Amino acid sequence: MLAFQDARLVLLSVPKTGTTALETALRPHAQVQLTGHPGIKHIELRAFQRFIAPVLDRMGAPRFETVAVIREPVDRLRSWYRYNARDAFIGRPDSTAKIGFGTFIEGYLAPEQPPYARIGLQSWFVQPLPDRPGIDHLFRYEAMESLLAFLSDRLRKPIAPKRMNVSPQADTTLHPALERRLRDSLAAEIALWETARG
Repeated sequence: MLAFQDARLVLLSVPKTGTTALETALRPHAQVQLTGHPGIKHIELRAFQRFIAPVLDRMGAPRFETVAVIREPVDRLRSWYRYNARDAFIGRPDSTAKIGFGTFIEGYLAPEQPPYARIGLQSWFVQPLPDRPGIDHLFRYEAMESLLAFLSDRLRKPIAPKRMNVSPQADTTLHPALERRLRDSLAAEIALWETARG
C-alpha cells in the first residue's frame, strides 16, 4: 500500500496485479509506504478503512481516494498456478510444481480446498466496511495503460514501471467442461472485473 499526500491517493496492492513493479516505480513519490511482508503490503480495503484511513484523515481534507487493480479471474488463477510452480516453492504445501492445472482448478472448486488451491477472491480484497465507500478507482490489470495514465496525471509525473516478478510459463489449458464450471463459479468475480475501467 502506498499513499500520496498531494494527489490524495492510496494505491492498494491486490496480489498478482503487477503490484511489485508498480510499487517499485511509485515508492519514491509516496509519503506513506506499507511494503515488504505480504500481510502488510497487501492490506485489503476493510483493514485500510479501519486502521489506516483515520491516520491519513489527520492530514486534512479532501479525503484520500483509493485505487486498486483487479485481474480477469480465470487469468488470475493461471498466474497463481504458474507463480506457485516455481522451484522455490517445491516442498511447500502451496506448491503447484507437481500437479496439472486441471487438478489445481478441481482443488480450487472443491468445498474444502487443498493448500495449493487456497487463493481467495479479489472481491474479498476490495470489499469495504459496511458503512464505507468502495474503491474509488478500480482498474483492470489488462488495461495497465489506463492506470498508468491516471497515476501519471494525478501524480504529475510520468509513471513507467518495469516488468517484475514474472511467473514461469506452464500449460494452463482446461477441458471445456471444467472451464465452464470454473467460470460459473466465478460469475460474481467476473462481473466485478467487468465493472473496472478497461
